[in-house]
Amino acid sequence: MTTVARPSTSPSGTRFAVAIILVISAAATLFLFWLIYVHPASDAASTQFTFLPALNALLNALSATALLIGFTFIRAHRISAHRRSMMTAFVFSTLFLISYIIHHALHGDVRYPAHGALRNVYLPLLASHIILAVVALPMVLVTFFFSLTGRFPQHRKIARWTFPLWLYVSVTGVITYVMLRLAMS
Repeated sequence: MTTVARPSTSPSGTRFAVAIILVISAAATLFLFWLIYVHPASDAASTQFTFLPALNALLNALSATALLIGFTFIRAHRISAHRRSMMTAFVFSTLFLISYIIHHALHGDVRYPAHGALRNVYLPLLASHIILAVVALPMVLVTFFFSLTGRFPQHRKIARWTFPLWLYVSVTGVITYVMLRLAMS
């Protein structure tokens, strides 16, 4: 007879895993801020990989779509379809993050034109997008941790907050891209 190892459900094991997720999230956030605001762009003229901002917007849109599909699946109690949709959203968001890092390593920060008509809308939207992206990262990872380790009551509790934040960040990523492109054209 074989036994299946069950994940540790001890509070100290959970706290340790969540602490590790928070440390990784903080390190990733600090790295991104350094990359965007301190690190000199290696292609400041933006001649290489000019498609990256559009790819980032597409990946955000695909992530938002997968999130909405996953939400409809969980409402219909289609657990395995929900899980596949959430994994798909996670993959799209991960690919976005990789593409975002490459873009900013090459091109640095892109600023909204001072004369842009919608600057007073764009900047608060961008600020909320950035702040909530920083908050959403550890929440997404903790939500996945609870799901993948079978802690479904905890997963449901945090997913109620994670879902709207993750969706907001994905959608506002697309909106800020469109607003920036319109202002620069």
